[in-house]
Amino acid sequence: MATALQKTIRALRAENSEFFQIALSVDCVILGFEDNELKVLLIKSDLEEYEGQWSLLGDLVRVDEDLDEASYRVLVDRTGLENVYLEQVYTFGQLNRHPAGRVVTTAYFSLVNIRDHELQLSNNELHWHSVKDIQSLAFDHLQILNKCLAQLREKIYEHPVVFNLLPEKFSLRELQSLFESIMGQKVDRRNFRKKIFLMKWLEDVNELEQDVPHRPGKLYRFKEEEQH
Repeated sequence: MATALQKTIRALRAENSEFFQIALSVDCVILGFEDNELKVLLIKSDLEEYEGQWSLLGDLVRVDEDLDEASYRVLVDRTGLENVYLEQVYTFGQLNRHPAGRVVTTAYFSLVNIRDHELQLSNNELHWHSVKDIQSLAFDHLQILNKCLAQLREKIYEHPVVFNLLPEKFSLRELQSLFESIMGQKVDRRNFRKKIFLMKWLEDVNELEQDVPHRPGKLYRFKEEEQH
């Protein structure tokens, strides 16, 4: 039985009813690397207010799931992929960010190997878009995309997360192209390779590229022990 100094849950709800009417959502920035371009998976918005505009993949958080579970659900439902890299980035709670009411969203970015995984896209309005070509998105999704990209850029020389975007075997040329597409700028070839080898992330697989229009380069893979 509650004492005079204690509140019941019913009383707490009654006194703060407006605070229990805020929706929670997750938005997933699903990134892939294809044709030497960093790409993001977008869907056409189905809201009248954003007719013809593209948006990130997201959904409201259900009452029986936590934030991470909701983000994985969105990823699996939309792409069919499981066990891919997914990282929580930031929570966006600006007023009026959603036309339906107060919605606070938590953003995640996911890194997907497009080449080796055929995505089970659940909607024909889902398409990959080159990140460098995106000028606007529905809601505040451009801000969310830019925040996730900024966090990825901060990590790529410290943590080997970008290898989730590559096939099992890749060339240094392809790896440099990936880094350049993420950073949005060219990097010096010699300095890049020196820095990468100092990190000791790579293992030479004693194979060369096949069917390439340039001189075949050595193939490497990411060391298994660095994943842990």
